[in-house]
Amino acid sequence: MEPQPEPQALSPQIAWPKAEGVQRAGVFGGAFDPPHQAHVALVEAAIEQLQLDLVHVLPTGQAWHKPRDLTPPVHRLAMTRLAFAHLPRVVVDDREIGRTGPSYTVDTLHELQTQWPRAQLFLLIGDDQRRSLPSWHQIDEIGRIAIICAASRDKAVRAWSEDPQKPAPSTRLFDTLQARILSLDMPLMPHSATAIRVLAATEQTITGLVSPAVERYINEHHLYRPH
Repeated sequence: MEPQPEPQALSPQIAWPKAEGVQRAGVFGGAFDPPHQAHVALVEAAIEQLQLDLVHVLPTGQAWHKPRDLTPPVHRLAMTRLAFAHLPRVVVDDREIGRTGPSYTVDTLHELQTQWPRAQLFLLIGDDQRRSLPSWHQIDEIGRIAIICAASRDKAVRAWSEDPQKPAPSTRLFDTLQARILSLDMPLMPHSATAIRVLAATEQTITGLVSPAVERYINEHHLYRPH
């Protein structure tokens, strides 16, 4: 067997911007196993519609809600870096991967609230995650710290971002949660990491579902192939 290329190591020290320069920060976590084009489209839409100065993209560590074994962190982190490399306002953040024990979104938000004390935090989630929000660990606290923004075809957020002086619309409000959920206007993209893994496992094409760089990485490292 040919030797496989070495995966990238966990990130070196990140050169963060000055805290006072960050007024609006997005937070987007996920397994990214693998990161696909819908993930990238969500972040691009959030940067444009929410006028974000910075987005933290965080591959999960030991996610409490993931029943299956994830691909090793070093591979998921490397793929995530490749997927978002073209977006200068994105920082791929490995703090969750470095944690021991279960990784909770609320802990990350508390850390970022300390890091960016003057910034409004926006938690970015997919439309599928919206439905599971009531089961999230300390969801009331999450809603207190951050404005939750879910992928949607709704145009409410786009209209609001055109005039930032207007109060943010309190759409998609869960009556039982102290959380404001905004909708990000973006095209429907039925991409699925599960489906991509199945295609890769059976050596079918995943072209167009992930970026060319991520596709090359998956092929070079023989990810998702049966052992």
